[in-house]
Amino acid sequence: MAERTYKTFTDFFPYYLREHAKPGTRQFHYVGTALVILIALWAVFSGTWWALFLMPVAGYFFAWVSHAFVERNKPATFTYPLWSLAADFRMFFLAVSGRLGPHLEAAGVRTGSEADSPAA
Repeated sequence: MAERTYKTFTDFFPYYLREHAKPGTRQFHYVGTALVILIALWAVFSGTWWALFLMPVAGYFFAWVSHAFVERNKPATFTYPLWSLAADFRMFFLAVSGRLGPHLEAAGVRTGSEADSPAA
């Protein structure tokens, strides 16, 4: 089956969530995204600019591990790199704020109490 071509981020985001249907996949992404944010803050506030090169390593390592061993699918970043990056941060901040559940449900992802929180 041919992969659909998405023209807008609004159309892409539900697809992104379906590609992250398992709570474990999302939790790995949350760890990677949190590390990216922490590394960026550390680099800025300490002046350790070389640390910025660690950001993609931290983010992609956890994401790719989750897709290989939890979700068992191809990361969306290979097809939609910029939208995947934006969607990852959107998913992270929706989860941290407790507002991810309705987005998952609208995308057709079955949720449980553990699916809506990055701490689960």
